[in-house]
Amino acid sequence: MSGIIDRYLLREIFRSFIGVTAVLMLILLGDQFARGLARAAADRIPREAVFKLMGLTTIEYLSLLVPAAFFFAVMLTLGRLYRDSEMSALNACGVGAGRLLRPLLWAGLVVAAGLAMLSFDTAPWAARMADEIRDEGRRQVQLAALEPGRFRSASAGRLVFYARARNEEGQLTGIFIQQRDGQNVEVVTAARAEQQIALDQDQNYLVLYDGIRYTGRPGTPEFRSARFVEHGIPLPVPERSSKAQQRRQASTLALLGSDEADDIAELHWRLGAPLSLLILTLLAVPLGRSAPRSGRYGRLGFAILVFVLYSNMLGVGRSMIEEGFAPPWLGLWWVHGAVLGFGLLMLYLQGGGAWRLRRRWRRA
Repeated sequence: MSGIIDRYLLREIFRSFIGVTAVLMLILLGDQFARGLARAAADRIPREAVFKLMGLTTIEYLSLLVPAAFFFAVMLTLGRLYRDSEMSALNACGVGAGRLLRPLLWAGLVVAAGLAMLSFDTAPWAARMADEIRDEGRRQVQLAALEPGRFRSASAGRLVFYARARNEEGQLTGIFIQQRDGQNVEVVTAARAEQQIALDQDQNYLVLYDGIRYTGRPGTPEFRSARFVEHGIPLPVPERSSKAQQRRQASTLALLGSDEADDIAELHWRLGAPLSLLILTLLAVPLGRSAPRSGRYGRLGFAILVFVLYSNMLGVGRSMIEEGFAPPWLGLWWVHGAVLGFGLLMLYLQGGGAWRLRRRWRRA
């Protein structure tokens, strides 16, 4: 009978887990699709890179989505058992809430193992690939931005470019460029221009031919002009990844060998994904208890509140490590320990501990 109960419970949990994960994935994909379209509309990434970034970004966010989905799946399953009085029947057969922990924790261990692989290896790889696609996309957008017949600006409006047409050789003709450097202004006109990429310097150049360059300060007679046969202007380089993004892309082995507080915080953050799933699984047993026929979603709102509080505590703990307010050896263990202690206390109270405490208090 024990095996039948375990199989039945696991089947219900994974059925709910698949449904909750699908709903959360649809919400996440809708948000990522809207952001990708906004970036493409703003000419920050090519349109064909939107779906690639959606897939890679979804892999990154799965480490946050899976613990929530499994926690809510356990809550929904236990809520249905209580609503249909199945839990009352199990209690009458001597199967209490504590007995349900064994199949739940086994299922949590299986999901946590897959989540650990995702958090330690797959998510950093997805972050690296997404960053490469963004850099390449910004470079392609920059190359395609120099279209004839349109004024284009860059560097927060300090650089303005215009070309009249494009000849048969693919060169731009009728070039006008204005650059601002503080109070000084540089205006360049050229007969034609072409774009070149210096691979060794990772820099784009616009090479101008047969033109004139004017340099000076508006409002003053101090202007200089110079004719040139060939003149190169460096184009703005796409922004590189921030340090926080580079840490997300770093391998777990590299983080293990680092003594920097930021790297230690990132390591604890990755470790927190599978660990939080197991703690939330234990916490779902006392939180999922409700009166018979009280409704499947009776305590789901409270579960969402607990999950949000847990996630925010992890975020605060990570910031404390990065800012030096908490020692690196402490990590995020204090957050996991506090939530685990809360879950064990609730299990103890619901398992008869409250009655025993009241009895001892009366005797005292």
